[in-house]
Amino acid sequence: MSFSLKSYLESKRLKVEKDLWDVFKKPGDCPKVLWESMKYSIFAGGKRLRPVLCLASAEAVGLAEKPALRIACALELIHTYSLIHDDLPALDNDDHRRGRPTNHKVYGEAMAILAGDGLLTLAFQWLSDPSAYPVKYRKNIAQVVYELARHAGYPGMVGGQVDDVISEKKKPSLPKVLSIHRRKTGALLLSSTRLPALLAGAHSSKVKALTEYGRSAGLAFQIVDDILNETGNRQQLGKSAGSDRERGKMTYPVAIGLERSQKEVRLLTEKAVTSLKVFGVKGGPLTALVRHMAERTY
Repeated sequence: MSFSLKSYLESKRLKVEKDLWDVFKKPGDCPKVLWESMKYSIFAGGKRLRPVLCLASAEAVGLAEKPALRIACALELIHTYSLIHDDLPALDNDDHRRGRPTNHKVYGEAMAILAGDGLLTLAFQWLSDPSAYPVKYRKNIAQVVYELARHAGYPGMVGGQVDDVISEKKKPSLPKVLSIHRRKTGALLLSSTRLPALLAGAHSSKVKALTEYGRSAGLAFQIVDDILNETGNRQQLGKSAGSDRERGKMTYPVAIGLERSQKEVRLLTEKAVTSLKVFGVKGGPLTALVRHMAERTY
């Protein structure tokens, strides 16, 4: 039977959605408006790409699905927090995200900031609960939490965001663009592929393979985002198009042009696919995913 990426994406997305609803089942003593603001963004749709990459990587290394979903949900909580903060007037100043008003347009800037803070901390609360994991995995939880904190923090996503902000309207530099992309977007995508292997205690050769895959796929994904911001429209993207150039952002098309950017995506995609050889047929979903990421139009 041939592999259907469409069916795979949908089945994994539904599993992630179900577990995310479990995360938000009981607000406890969380202020009602904060809970609603957090839920507004986490359930605003989206591809759930990071969780799906996480589940595909878990399959490749033989990690059980239930603990993999813990990581998958934590990744989506962190990703969503970053989108809320990215959209704020002080950063990208976007009014729309995933085809509807951004969080701060609905709940105000103060609550949007706090919702982002709440999602970030909830991610680590959800991820680090030892009672949620079989005993054999518990010794690896600290390493997983440590790495995700680094990738989400100033060595990774936050540091990349800082460089992105202070580099606006400056002369484009490919090394600077590469550094921003590897941290701002690439670090969390790298976590999506590495963390399941670390939790499973996978062989170093498999951790290395998923590291190479994550780095290549993550960079290719962001270059495609850069290209789509230049060539797409709001109906396709669910957010403002052309905003990167208007704000003087450092992007691949600005630094090296559209044609060379598209070539770089193809090279990175093939590099990612090649890194999966160690997994044999178990790497099939990851191969299909990176090709899908490279060819997407949204």
